[in-house]
Amino acid sequence: MGVEAHATNERVTGRRWTVRLDPVGRGRADVRVSCSRPACAAQVLPSAADGRTAAIAHLKAHLRAGPAPRPSVQCACRAEECHTHIRPAGPRERPVPWRCGGAVVLAVITDREGRWWQVLECCSRCAAAHPTAKVVATAPAAEAPARADGFRADAPAPATPGGPAATTPTFSAVSPHFSHSATAAATGTAVPQQASGPRSSAPRSAPRSARPTRKRPPRGRIAQRLVPHDLRPVALRDELTELGELFRAYQARTEPDLAVLADLHARKAEAFDAWAEVTADTGLRLDARRAEQAAATARLQHLHRIGQAPDGEGPAVVRLLTAPAQWNHARAVLAHVAENAPLPGAEARLLVLMVTLRTAQSGVGNLVGQDIKGLPLQDPEHLVGQLVESGWLGISGTVEELIASRPESPTRISVPSLTPDEDDPGPFTFGRKLRPKLSGWAQRVVGEKKLRKGKTGADVRLLALALATGADGEGRLGPGGEGIGLDALASWCTVDPGDLPDLVDRLTAADWLAEADVTGTLLTGRLTERVLPLGCPLT
Repeated sequence: MGVEAHATNERVTGRRWTVRLDPVGRGRADVRVSCSRPACAAQVLPSAADGRTAAIAHLKAHLRAGPAPRPSVQCACRAEECHTHIRPAGPRERPVPWRCGGAVVLAVITDREGRWWQVLECCSRCAAAHPTAKVVATAPAAEAPARADGFRADAPAPATPGGPAATTPTFSAVSPHFSHSATAAATGTAVPQQASGPRSSAPRSAPRSARPTRKRPPRGRIAQRLVPHDLRPVALRDELTELGELFRAYQARTEPDLAVLADLHARKAEAFDAWAEVTADTGLRLDARRAEQAAATARLQHLHRIGQAPDGEGPAVVRLLTAPAQWNHARAVLAHVAENAPLPGAEARLLVLMVTLRTAQSGVGNLVGQDIKGLPLQDPEHLVGQLVESGWLGISGTVEELIASRPESPTRISVPSLTPDEDDPGPFTFGRKLRPKLSGWAQRVVGEKKLRKGKTGADVRLLALALATGADGEGRLGPGGEGIGLDALASWCTVDPGDLPDLVDRLTAADWLAEADVTGTLLTGRLTERVLPLGCPLT
């Protein structure tokens, strides 16, 4: 035992080095090829394709120039306490403490995206545990300790005259073979022969630990579902497996590409439809429908971002709020203010809306005097005082200080009804990044240039907000261009329905509305192209 422990401690850890392909800088096409070996200098190549070619050539040069794997080294994988290697199959396969099992090999491991290549001097069992490992060469069997009679425990009998000569394993350093299942002929390595003792000269088969391990193909995974091994047709199984890998690769991207995402969702919908046909699984059909909707949404968002119409025939509107989810959140804020405004009147509702958008996420925010004085309020100081007295609004200081505050020293405000706690997360579900976008959108609508020049009142600007969120993608008012109910508009603007025609005329004069027509119950017409970027289309 003492001799064995001493021999184990003296073993050298297997070699390991990595060749990497990294971008030089964000937004640049050139790449850097680097090697972890200290004598290798980094190279800069003009494109990823050139970098990948140079990296592979550099790796092959190392493999051709380097020595063969050493049979007595400590497994590099085992040296880092790797727990992914294959365990022995039975009690008779007891690996030595310094090796997981099998012969020592030189293996190349790479990631699926082709960004790095790692060479390991490790055991064959460790190499088999990596799905991307490719064996370059195999070392000859390690010498076993000598027995009392002078022979090694695993050595063949001495050659007799005319008997078979012992073969010497060799390593081909000129043309390495990258293969998952490298054979002795491919790697230039002969299978070592063993004998039970000096009396026997008959060659025996290779030890079980050195035989190639039969591996089941890795199971694919997509959308939290495992792809069955026996799924037929095989083309469907391969498509699902590939889609799962592509989705995971997309999630690892640093920048989104909605066109690529839309194509992935479309392929997923087709594959899940075919999977549902094979298995008669209703859940797969529902997933396929959801994938179709996700593909349509991602494609629409992509067209909006690049400024094209959904049908590809004309330029699309570049909107201030770009996504359907943002449009729905804007409508949710307007509905919340209509139901929870603490004071009556159009001016109070407009002020409550702007303060709500400043404090929607956490219940607190900053406000300056210009934010209030820029609104069409007859007596802003009195109105803010009423909100404070009602308990709806809290300010750090006096109302006069708030009206006089400047951007370099804003006033801290709070709205207790919007402050989340453990029992009530608050009325809104959008994130921190969307809140300033919604606030900026409302400020752009309320402070639109022609509305300011026309000195329109708070009721006209509330109507402008309602119409901006109540038109379709082409600016037609109401779902399908059928119009918006007068009662709903009058309630939002806090005016009588009979006063709406005058407000509509004011918006038409400000070039907000075209073809406007007020009937007994509906307002029809469309938004002008000038204000379409401020719209939140109905979906």
